Amino acid sequence: MAAQMAVNSGASLWGPLKELWETVEGAIWRRQPESVHLLDLQLKKHKPYFLSLFKNPPKSAEQREKVRKASTEGISIQGQQGSRLLPEQLLVEAFILSDLFELGELAALELLLAGEHQQPHFPGLTRGLVAVLLYWDGKRCVANSLRSLIQSRHGKTFTLDLSSDLVSLTTRFTDELMAQGLTKQILNLVSDINVTREFERLQKERGLGNEKHRKEVSDLIKECRQSLAECLFAWTCQSPLSKDDMLALIGYLETVTAEADGSLDSVNLALVMALLYCLDVGFLEQGTEDRDDLLQALPLVTEKQYVSAVHSRLMDGQPWKLPGLQAVVRLAWALSLRALSQLPQGTALVEFTEADEILADQSLLGGVFLFLTEGILGSEGFHQEEFYTRRLHALITDFLALMPMKVKQLRNRADEDARLIHMALQMGSEPPSSLRKDLEHLMVLIGEFYSKDPFGLELALEFWCPTESLQHTSLTGSYLGVALQRPPHKQVVLSKFVRQMGDLLPATLYIPYLRMLKGLANGPQCSHYCFSLLKTNGAPHGENLQGGVSGSPVSWEHLFHSLMLYHENLRRDVPSADSTQYRHPPIRGITQRELDGLTAFLQLLNAIITWSENARLALCEHPQWTPVIVMLGLLQCSVQPILKAQLLHALAAFGKSPEIAASLWQSLEYTQILQTVKAPGQRQGAGIEVCSICHLVELNEIESSCEEYPLTRAFCQLISTLVESSLPVNLGAGLRAPGFQPYLTFLRDAVFLPFPTRAYRRPAEKWEVAEAVLEVFHKLLRDYEPQPADFLQETVELQGEQVPAHKPPGHSLMFHLLNDSPTLSLCLSLLEEGVCQLDTYGPFPGKKQLESAVLHCLSLLDLALQKEVVFMDLLRESQTSMLVSPLEQLLQGVSAHSRRADHIINIARYLYHSSSNPEAAYLSAKILRHIARYPNIQTRLVGDFTHDQAVSEKLMAGFVECLDNDEAQEGVEKSDDSDPDKRVARIRHETQIHILNLLITSLELKGPNLALYLLGYEVKKQVSSTNLQDPGNEIASLNQMSWLMKTAAIELRVTSLNRQRSHTQRLLNLLLDDQPHMQHADGEMGMDDESKSVSSFLHFDTVSKVRRKLLSVLDAIDFSQEVPEQLQLDFFERTQIEQVISNCEHVNEQGHTVCNVKLLHRVLVAEINALQGMAAIGQRPLLMEEVNSILQQVVERNRVRRSLSAKRHALQSWRSLVETILTACPAELIPADQRQLIIRDLLLDLHDKVLSEDAAVELMPVVAGAVFTLTAHLSQSVLSEQQQGTGLEGGSSSGFASIANSALHLILRKLLDFILCTGGGFQRLRAHLYGSLLYYLQIAQKPEEPDTLQTGISMWERLTAPEDGFSKLQRENLAIIESYGTALMEVVCRDACDGHEIGRMLALAVLDRVLSIDRQSQWLVYLCNSGYLRVLVESLRQDDVALQTLLMPQPPLLKPLYIYESKMALLTRVAKTAQGAVELLCCGLVAQLSECRVFHMLPENDSLRVFGQRDPSGFIPSPVERYRQILLPTLRLLQVILTSTTTHHQQGAAQVLQWLIVHSDTIQSILRSQDVSMGSLQELSLLTAIISKTALPGTNCNIYTYSRSLPLCEHAVRPVFLMLGALDLGQEINSAALLEFQGHIGRFQRQSLSLLVRLAGTERARYLKQIDESVAPGDAAEKREEMEVAMQQICANIMEYCQTLLLQSSAEAQFTVCLFSPSASEPTDMAVPSVSRVPSLGLVLLLLKNSATDFFRYHDSHRQSLGKLQRLEQLAPEELKELCQGLVSGSSGVEKIPSVQRSVLAKRRLVQLVNNRAKLLALCSYSIETCLFVIWRHLEYYLLYCTPSDPKDSLLPGYRDASGSGGLGLSRVSQQDLEQLQNDVANSFTEPLQRKLLEVEGLYSKTHSRHTFIQALTRRIRGLVRHAKS
Repeated sequence: MAAQMAVNSGASLWGPLKELWETVEGAIWRRQPESVHLLDLQLKKHKPYFLSLFKNPPKSAEQREKVRKASTEGISIQGQQGSRLLPEQLLVEAFILSDLFELGELAALELLLAGEHQQPHFPGLTRGLVAVLLYWDGKRCVANSLRSLIQSRHGKTFTLDLSSDLVSLTTRFTDELMAQGLTKQILNLVSDINVTREFERLQKERGLGNEKHRKEVSDLIKECRQSLAECLFAWTCQSPLSKDDMLALIGYLETVTAEADGSLDSVNLALVMALLYCLDVGFLEQGTEDRDDLLQALPLVTEKQYVSAVHSRLMDGQPWKLPGLQAVVRLAWALSLRALSQLPQGTALVEFTEADEILADQSLLGGVFLFLTEGILGSEGFHQEEFYTRRLHALITDFLALMPMKVKQLRNRADEDARLIHMALQMGSEPPSSLRKDLEHLMVLIGEFYSKDPFGLELALEFWCPTESLQHTSLTGSYLGVALQRPPHKQVVLSKFVRQMGDLLPATLYIPYLRMLKGLANGPQCSHYCFSLLKTNGAPHGENLQGGVSGSPVSWEHLFHSLMLYHENLRRDVPSADSTQYRHPPIRGITQRELDGLTAFLQLLNAIITWSENARLALCEHPQWTPVIVMLGLLQCSVQPILKAQLLHALAAFGKSPEIAASLWQSLEYTQILQTVKAPGQRQGAGIEVCSICHLVELNEIESSCEEYPLTRAFCQLISTLVESSLPVNLGAGLRAPGFQPYLTFLRDAVFLPFPTRAYRRPAEKWEVAEAVLEVFHKLLRDYEPQPADFLQETVELQGEQVPAHKPPGHSLMFHLLNDSPTLSLCLSLLEEGVCQLDTYGPFPGKKQLESAVLHCLSLLDLALQKEVVFMDLLRESQTSMLVSPLEQLLQGVSAHSRRADHIINIARYLYHSSSNPEAAYLSAKILRHIARYPNIQTRLVGDFTHDQAVSEKLMAGFVECLDNDEAQEGVEKSDDSDPDKRVARIRHETQIHILNLLITSLELKGPNLALYLLGYEVKKQVSSTNLQDPGNEIASLNQMSWLMKTAAIELRVTSLNRQRSHTQRLLNLLLDDQPHMQHADGEMGMDDESKSVSSFLHFDTVSKVRRKLLSVLDAIDFSQEVPEQLQLDFFERTQIEQVISNCEHVNEQGHTVCNVKLLHRVLVAEINALQGMAAIGQRPLLMEEVNSILQQVVERNRVRRSLSAKRHALQSWRSLVETILTACPAELIPADQRQLIIRDLLLDLHDKVLSEDAAVELMPVVAGAVFTLTAHLSQSVLSEQQQGTGLEGGSSSGFASIANSALHLILRKLLDFILCTGGGFQRLRAHLYGSLLYYLQIAQKPEEPDTLQTGISMWERLTAPEDGFSKLQRENLAIIESYGTALMEVVCRDACDGHEIGRMLALAVLDRVLSIDRQSQWLVYLCNSGYLRVLVESLRQDDVALQTLLMPQPPLLKPLYIYESKMALLTRVAKTAQGAVELLCCGLVAQLSECRVFHMLPENDSLRVFGQRDPSGFIPSPVERYRQILLPTLRLLQVILTSTTTHHQQGAAQVLQWLIVHSDTIQSILRSQDVSMGSLQELSLLTAIISKTALPGTNCNIYTYSRSLPLCEHAVRPVFLMLGALDLGQEINSAALLEFQGHIGRFQRQSLSLLVRLAGTERARYLKQIDESVAPGDAAEKREEMEVAMQQICANIMEYCQTLLLQSSAEAQFTVCLFSPSASEPTDMAVPSVSRVPSLGLVLLLLKNSATDFFRYHDSHRQSLGKLQRLEQLAPEELKELCQGLVSGSSGVEKIPSVQRSVLAKRRLVQLVNNRAKLLALCSYSIETCLFVIWRHLEYYLLYCTPSDPKDSLLPGYRDASGSGGLGLSRVSQQDLEQLQNDVANSFTEPLQRKLLEVEGLYSKTHSRHTFIQALTRRIRGLVRHAKS
C-alpha cells in the first residue's frame, strides 16, 4: 500500500502525459529513430488515460486522511527516502484544487508540488496557478497525442509517409479505443468542457492569475476542445464511423448553435467537417491502388442498414437548431446518394438513392449556400485546415457536376425573378418578397471560397479548361507549357458552368457573377484563364464606341468602355482650379447600383492583375482602353470616396510592375491627384508647399465627417507599392523642386500625425491607417543610405529663380527621428499604447494591424540606430547648421503620457510577448543591443528596469522566455523564409543571439549593468569582478594538470596509510565538495524543516551548489579533437608520401610517436633534386610549394598526436586520482550517501563527454576503464549500505540507498549508449563496459534471505504483495535494456560468439544476467531466432579439442576452461526455461556433448598423487579438479534440461540417457569411486539426480528379474530405442543392441543402489569420518556443510529413483517390481558390497531412522542460528568472531576486520547457516517420505501378494507364480523369509520411531510438503504388519 500512496514528484496528471506527448511527437512528427518501440511502450503504459479520456482519479477518504496527516506524519515521495513533512498551507491548497477539479487528493497534491517545481518557468505565478496550467496542459497532451495517433492512421484522405510498423501500431491502438466508445466520449467532453463555466469555477476559488495566466488557461482549455473535435475529424478523414457513432455525431450537430455573427466556432466546424467526410464517397473516383480495399471498408456501400439509418435520420422532418446546418448535411447526403447511384454497388440502394432530388430541394429551401458562406466560411478556423478546404471544394463541385439539372433550375428561376423585379421597377411597385436568391448565394459562395487560398492549392483551376488558353495564345504563347490533353468530365462541366452563367446575364446576377469570377481568378494560372475569358467575351472589333458596345457585359471591352463613358460624362463637372472654396461638389451621374457594379468590376480587375503580370502589361499597353489614364481621370472627378479607393487599389496593382510604376509616377505628377505644384494665385512661402489630395476636401471633410478612411488607406497602399517598385529621383522636375518630399510631407502631416485624434466609425480602421502609412516610412528608411551630397545646401532653378532642392525622403525621416519631433513622439506613443493593449491578452478590433504598426515603428527605430553613426559623421563633416541628437539619448526622454522616462522599458516589454509576437521581440532585442553599448545608458537602464517590481519581473520573464524558447533553430537560411515555421525558428534564434550579445557587451562595462541584472546579481550592491585569464598552451596546461593529479593521488595514498585523517579529509573536501564555502553563525543554519523538505523534493536548495573540483578538472579536458584534412596532391603520389611519412616517424622523449619534419624535408627535397629535364626545372616552384603543404600537414598531424596524448595522459591521471579516492582512502571519510552521489556525478559527466558526437575514439579506452571502476564502486557502496541495514525496504521510494532510481536509470542508459556507440570494433574496450554492466545489474540483485521455514504466506498474498525495491529496479532496468531493441542484442551476442577471450567471457556473463531477469524472454527469442544459440552450441565441438589439452599434466593456458565455464553457465541459464531447454535440444546440444571426447579422459587419482602434479603456486588446479571443472557444468546443464522439459520430458530424458550410455565407462567409474572429497560428492550428487530423472517408462525393466523373457524387454524398449536414434526406423531392431542398452540401464540402476548401500548403510560412519578429516583446519566451515548437503542429496536422489521405478512398473502393488530383498535386518557387512547382491529392505529402514535422527539435529541447529540472527546486536564479541571464522580462512584474518564489517560478516554467516540447515531439513524430510513409500510398497507386495516358494522348486530359479506379479527371481522367497521380514519390521518400526516421524510431519511437512502423507503411510505400514500377523 505504501507504494500506491506515495506521491509522484512529476505529477501523474502532467509529467507522464508530457512525456507521452513528446514520445508521440517524436515518433510521428519528428520521425526520430527507434521511436516506434518507445511509442509502443508509452501507449501500453498510458492506455488507461485514453480509455477513460479526461477522467480524473476519484477522491477518497483514505487519500484525504493521508494528505491531511502529511504536515504531522509526513508523506512518501517517489525518488526520496523516508517521509517528507509538508507545510499546512500546501495541504489546504491541495484540498481546494481537489474540490475544484473533482480530483483525487494525492493527484492534487502532486500537481501542486509539480507546480512548485515548475515555478521558475512561470515568473510571477504562485504554485497553485502553475498547477492549474499543468492540469490543463496534461489534458492537452492527451488530446494532442490522441489526435496525432489518429492522424497517423492509414486511410483514404492523406498519408504522413510513416513507417509501416508505426502506422500499424497506431492504427491497431486507435481501433481498440474506437471500439471502446471513443466517439461518444469525445462528443460528451466537447459538450461538457466550457471555457466560461471553467473560468467561473476557477474565479470562485481564486484559480486565475494575471491577464497572461488567464489567456494561457483559456488557450489550453480551447485547445483541448479543439484537439478532441479534430480527433473525430482526423478519424473520419481516414476511416468511416460506425452506425451508432455516426448517429451520435448527427445527434450532437442537431443541437449546435451559431456564434453572434452567424458563424460556427472552430470546434463545431471540425465536427461538421467530420460528418461531411463521413458522407464523402468522392475519394472512390480517384482510382488509387487501394480503392477496392477502401470500397470494402465503406459502410455506405457495404451495409444497407447503415445507409437506411442515416437516411431516415436526415429525412426526418424534425428541424435542427441551425436549419442552415441541416441543409448543408442534407445536400452532402444527397450528393453522396447521387454518387452511390452511379457505382455498380448502388443498385442495392435504389430505394434511398432515388430521394437525392428531394433532399437537394430541402437543402436549397434551408438556404444551404448562404449558410455555407456565413456559417462555415465565416468561421475563424476554416482557412487554417487544408482538408476543410478540399472537402468544401468537393461539395461545391460535386453539386455543379452531379446535379446539372438542379443548377439549370436555379438559373431559370433567377431569370424569372429578374423579369419580375424589372416589371416591378417599370410599374413603380415593390418587387415580390417571396423571391429566392439561391443562384446568387451560390455565386457569392464560390467567390468567397476561392478568393482565399492560404495553402496555395489553386483548387479553382478545376473551373477552367486548359483548352481555352490554347485558343488565345496571342497573349501568353505557351503560358502553361503543357501538352493538350482531354480534360476530365467534371472539369468540362465546371468550365461550362462558368461560361454559361455569364451568357445573357440578368442584372440581378451581374454583381454576384463578378464576385464569383474574382474568387475563381485567385492564383497565377486561374487569373490568366479569367483574363482570357473576359477578353474572349468582348466584341471582336470595337469601332463604334459612341454607339454602345456589343458582346457580353462581362468583358474587358464592355467594362473599360463603361469607365471611359463615365469619365467623359463626369469630367464636365470638375470644378475649376480657382474655386477651391467650393466645399461640396455635386456628386452626380453614378447611381448606387452602378457604383456597386463598378466596385465589383474594379475588385475583379484588381484580383487578376495582382496575380498576372502578363495581364497587367497587356491591359496597360492596350491602345484603346488606356486604363491607367482613365482611372486617374476618374480620380479627378466627383465620385464617391469608396469608388476612388477602388481605383487607387487598381492603380496600386498595376504599379507592381516596375515599368508601369515609372510611368505611373509621371502620370500622378501630371494629373496632380496630390497637389505638389502651387497654383498661380497661391502665396509663395519659404517652407514646404501645403499639399492636398483632391483639394484635401476628401480627407478633411468627407472622410473625417463619415469617420471612414478608405481613400486614405488606398492612397497609402498605392504609394507603398510605387515606392517598392521604383522611385524616380527627378520626380516632378521642371514644375517644382524634384523629389518625393511633397508626398512624404502629406503622409506625415496630413495622415500620420493626426491619425490618433481622428474619429473612426470602425475602431480597427485607426490601426489600418497607422499600418499603411508606417509601412511607407519603413520602406523609405530601409532603402536609404546616407551620402555626403545629402548634407550640402543645393538649389535648383525653377522658372528663373533658385529654390532649395529636396533631400531624399530617408534623410528627412532620419532628421525627424533624430530630433524630439512629433513623428518620433508619436512612434514612441504608439509603441506604449501597443504594449499596453497586448498586455490585456484579449482580442480587440484591429489587433493584427496594431501589431504590424508596432513592427514598423520598431523597425524605424532599429534602422535609425543602425544608420545614425554614419549620418552624424557625415553631418559633422559637412558643417551644416542642422541640429540632431543621438536616438539612444532621445529614447531616455520623458513620456508625455506617463510622465516617466520609460520609452526603453516599453520597447523591452515586447520581449514578454515573444511567444505571440516573435518579430517584435526580435526587434526589441536588437534595439536594446544597440543601446546597451553605452556605459552611461546601461547604469540608467538598470535603475529603470528595477524601479517597478512588477515591470522588473515581466522584463526578466521576457528575457528568460526568449532565451529558453525551444522552437529556436540554428542554421536556417533567410532563403527558407517561405516556410513560416522555419522563419519563426530563425527569428527566435536571432533574438537569442542578440540577447546573448547584449549580455557579452554589458559584461565588459562597469557595474551595475544589464548583464549583472539579468544574471541575477544584486545590482544595488558592489559586485566583485573576476579576472578570467587565458590558460595559454593547451598541451602544456594539460600536462601540468596530469602531474598535479598524480601527485594528489600519491599524497592521498600516503596520508591514508599513515592514518593522517585530517589531512586526507581536507584533500577530499577540496576535490569533492559541492557546497560553496560560506561562513555561517550557528544560529543561521537552523533552516525550517518544512521548507527544506519541499526544496529538496523540488531538487533545488536555497544555497546553490557549486561544481565539484574533480568534475571541473574533467571539464578542462576537451574530448573533441580536430583531425587535419587529407592531403590534396598534384605531383606526388599520396600512398608513397604516406609511406615516406611513416618511415620518418619516431618516438620522442615524451613518448609521443611523431614524424621527424627535418628528415622528411631532406627526403622530399632530395627527391625533387633527383628529377631531370627541362619540365622538372619549370615545375620546381610548384613542387616546392607542394612539399611545403606536405610539411605543414605533418606539423599539424604531430600537434594533433601530442594533443591527444596529453589528453589521454590527463585522463589517465584523473582516473588514477578517482580510483585512489575510492579505493585507498578510509571508507568512513566519505559517507555512503555522499559516495554514491559523487560516483553518480562522475559517471554521468564522463558518459556525457565520451558520448558527444565529436569525442575522440582514442580517449574511449581510458574512459571505459574509469567507468568500470566507478560502476564497481557504486555497486559495492549500495551493497554495503544495504548490508548495514540502511537500504530501503519495499518499493515506496524511487531509489536504492542514497541514489535515486532515476539516476541509476540514467547511468544504465548512458552505459548502453556507450556500448552501442563503440560499433563493430573496440571489443577489448567493450569488455570494460560489460564488466560495468554486470556490476550495475548486481545492484538490483536481491540479497540472500534466511529461510525461516515460515511459509504460511498464501499464493494470493505473494501475488498481491507490493513490489519490493529490488524487483522494481530490476523491472525498470529490463525495460530500459529492452528499449534498445535488437541493436544491443546483436552487439552482445556477436561478442559472446567471437573475439577476444575476456570480452567473450564477459559478454556471455551479460547474456546470462539479462536472461535471468528477462521475464518476457525477448532476449532468449532473439538468441534462438538469430542463430547465435546454435553457434554457441556448435562451438562446443571446437572447445572439446582445447579442453582435452587442459587435462595434460602441465596445461598450456586455462583460457579455454574459463570460456567453456561461461558458455555452460549461459546454456544452463537458457535451459532454465522450458522454451530454452527445448531450443537447446533442437540445436542438438546433447548430441554435441555426446561427441565430446574430453569426458572419456577421467584422470586416475592414485597415479596423480605419485607424480605430485599440483601447481606449487596453488593457482592452477590439479588435473582431477580441472576435469571436474569440465564435467560438473555439463552435469548441471543436463540436470536443468531434465527439470525444465516438462512437455518434452521424454525427448529430453532420451537424449540425456544417450549421453550417459555414450560415456558409461566414465559414469560407472565415478559411481564406483571410493573418494570422499567435495568434488567427488558433487559429481555423485549431480549424476544420481540425472539418472533418477532419466527413468523413462519402458526402459526400467526389473534388472533383478532374470526370468523375464527377452521379447517382453524388446517390446518395452523399442519406442525409447527409436527415440534415441540408435537404429534407423526402417531396419529390424537388433536384439543384441537392445540387450546392450538394457545392460547399461541395469548397471546404472545396480550401481546407484550399491552407492546407497555404501552411503546409508555399511560405510556411512566411514564417510562421515572422512568428511571431517578432509576439511583442513584453515578452510572455511562452509565446505563441510556443503559436503553434508551433497551426501544427503545423493541419498534423496537414489530414493527418488527407487520411487520412480516402483511407480512406473505398475500402479498396483501386486504387479510391482521389487528392488529390495525381503529382509528387514540392518546391513552389517563393512566390506564393499558386491554389485550383484540385492540390498535388503533393512537398508531403507536404516536410512529412514538416520534421516529422522538427522532431521532433529538439523532442526535444533536451524532454530539456534535463527535466534542468533534475530538478536545479532546482542551477540558477544567472541560469538561474532567465531561466526566470522566460518567465512574467513585463518584465525589471524578475523582480527584485522573492523567491528562494523565483522557484524556484516556474522550476519552473512548466520544467513548461510540457516539456509544450509533449511536445505538439509528439506532433504531429510523428502528422504523420510520416499523411504516410507518404498517400505510400504514392498511390504504390501511381500505380505499380501507374494506366494512363498516350495523347496522342491529349487532347481527352477526363474520360477514365477501364476499371478504374474513381478517376483524377485532371487533363488527363493520362502514362507520363513516372509515371517522373518514381518517380525523384523515390527521390531524396527517401533512406536518411538513412529512418533518421531509424526513429529517431523508436524514440524516441517505441514507447511512444506504433502500434509498427512507421512501419517497415512505410517498408518498403512503399521496396518500391514498387524494384518499379516493376524
